[in-house]
Amino acid sequence: MSDREGHSGAGPSDEDLSLPKATVAKMISELLPAEVTCAKETRDLVIECCVEFIHLISSEANEICEQESKKTIAPEHIIAALKRLGFDSFTAEVEDVLKDHKQQQKDREKKADKIKDSGLTPEELMAKQEELFAASRAKFAQPQGQQQPPA
Repeated sequence: MSDREGHSGAGPSDEDLSLPKATVAKMISELLPAEVTCAKETRDLVIECCVEFIHLISSEANEICEQESKKTIAPEHIIAALKRLGFDSFTAEVEDVLKDHKQQQKDREKKADKIKDSGLTPEELMAKQEELFAASRAKFAQPQGQQQPPA
């Protein structure tokens, strides 16, 4: 269903859609020089613009997805939507972020495989974890000046 067709589901209304104000405020303050502040009204406007941009891109990506008879919006649909809407200058950075994301996913999978390939049973892994937790609790239970040197 494209965005221009009516919604029959009981999804959230546009008033319910937003971004975390604290996160956006932090992002804004990190981008601005230290001597510049951002009014709450301005932050709220930035949030509304971001939500509208997300809505625009996802609607266009949905249309592209439908044209390809796909049921899932893929990253390639987002990139095509950006190009179709005239945001070509964003695509290189989006592709870089996608590449980084895929690498992070691979790294997580390797970490999960490392646990599987450890040769330990789930019970042994749990016992090892409990051992580490106990050592950590013991370390932090001691007064600051009396910490034991690592073994």
